[in-house]
Amino acid sequence: MQSTNDITLILGGTGKTGRRVAKQLTTRGVAVRTASRSGDVRFDWDQPATWAPALTGATSVYLAYHPDLALPGAAAHIDAFARLAVAHGVRRIVLLSGRGEPQVHPSEEAVRTCGAEYTVLRAAWFDQNFSEGYLREPVLAGEIAFPGGDAAEPFIDADDIAEVAALALTSDGHAGRTYDLTGPRLLTFAEAAAELTAAAGHAVRYTPISSQAYGEVLASFLPAPTAEFMRDLFAQLLDGHNSHVSGDVARVLGRPPRDFRDYARDAAAAGAWRR
Repeated sequence: MQSTNDITLILGGTGKTGRRVAKQLTTRGVAVRTASRSGDVRFDWDQPATWAPALTGATSVYLAYHPDLALPGAAAHIDAFARLAVAHGVRRIVLLSGRGEPQVHPSEEAVRTCGAEYTVLRAAWFDQNFSEGYLREPVLAGEIAFPGGDAAEPFIDADDIAEVAALALTSDGHAGRTYDLTGPRLLTFAEAAAELTAAAGHAVRYTPISSQAYGEVLASFLPAPTAEFMRDLFAQLLDGHNSHVSGDVARVLGRPPRDFRDYARDAAAAGAWRR
């Protein structure tokens, strides 16, 4: 358990999960320090000089790597940061990882061997990608053109991820665990579009496209190496090997994970897709 003098450092503190973890911990009375490239506490993975100041006084860390833990070079960053964190007195690290991505395993291993208590959260695709991420504009436009084929995904609500992370950071019984975090049911992207149509109040259709075509879309606003990496990653993730649900959210939280339909209804009510 954390004491009142402990500080939790939240990396990616302005991101989808980071800001939710901060809210969860603040509600529990835990002191938090949010850090990001543009936050009050500056943190940049490409500038190691920013790491130590962010870690000063922290005893636990929520570690989310931007833009993706599967990127080449991520494991070297995670290894160096985790060891520095332990040297600064960090005792517990919760790592946000990707589900069904072998590229993230070296980063996970770096956290497992750094000397701190650790919990790894392997999360499915976030519901909030449709309302806060790269799929929001397509939903607003009424067409999600994406290389998902007919693969089914157990989309998970970022609030559920944050609640699991908060428990792992503040309570015992989670050290050494790797949790597989999914929503309660599988949906294809076409089925997700139908749920979004019902919630958003305007038609949203799903148009499957090839990975190559989507890579060309990504290349219009991302550096070429990043666009190629994301293209190949989506192709791998959406080959069907992740099309199964897990009971880990229910086991940790003592309740079922939130359904995509409830997420879509509440996001629409909050104005996520208001024109």
